[in-house]
Amino acid sequence: MQQRGAAGSRGCALFPLLGVLFFQGVYIVFSLEIRADAHVRGYVGEKIKLKCTFKSTSDVTDKLTIDWTYRPPSSSRTVSIFHYQSFQYPTTAGTFRDRISWVGNVYKGDASISISNPTIKDNGTFSCAVKNPPDVHHNIPMTELTVTERGFGTMLSSVALLSILVFVPSALVVALLLVRMGRKAAGLKKRSRSGYKKSSIEVSDDTDQEEEEACMARLCVRCAECLDSDYEETY
Repeated sequence: MQQRGAAGSRGCALFPLLGVLFFQGVYIVFSLEIRADAHVRGYVGEKIKLKCTFKSTSDVTDKLTIDWTYRPPSSSRTVSIFHYQSFQYPTTAGTFRDRISWVGNVYKGDASISISNPTIKDNGTFSCAVKNPPDVHHNIPMTELTVTERGFGTMLSSVALLSILVFVPSALVVALLLVRMGRKAAGLKKRSRSGYKKSSIEVSDDTDQEEEEACMARLCVRCAECLDSDYEETY
């Protein structure tokens, strides 16, 4: 579908929300619209998802194709890393061999893929192209991927969060134990001064309280042991 623009109009402009391309005085209405994240950040060794969605005016058929390409930084050469047509065809050569996985669903307009075990060498530009005949005219969104090492600050924040989750409850338990022990000591001191003797029921209650306090103390020790083990695994 084409519509002639105003006389004397020149240049090229893209209106992605409308799916319209204005090129050399001609409006080209896209029957297929594709969206992708402009920038994606990931970390070495942690799976990364490259999201791509599309909207087509035609029903999805077995003729629908999806192609993902990759262009390294400071290079004009692009390489195919994934192809889809009824089945998944990830690349079997190059640096992305055995690392590209299909995570999309064409019937939901999802053409996303993921990269496992990413490295800094994977930095670059990825593009997602979808064709669903007769809908073949579309924009080509590009995603800039930046992979970095997790810094000490990120690891430290994780340890700090774990410490909060473990130490705060433990501190509350210890505080409650100290309060109860203080009250108990004050009561015993007062009773000893007045020559008070405990009944058999009170003796039984004191035994139960001592067992509860011992159990809570063991819980605190266990929490501290868990924190130490998690801290060692982090580093």
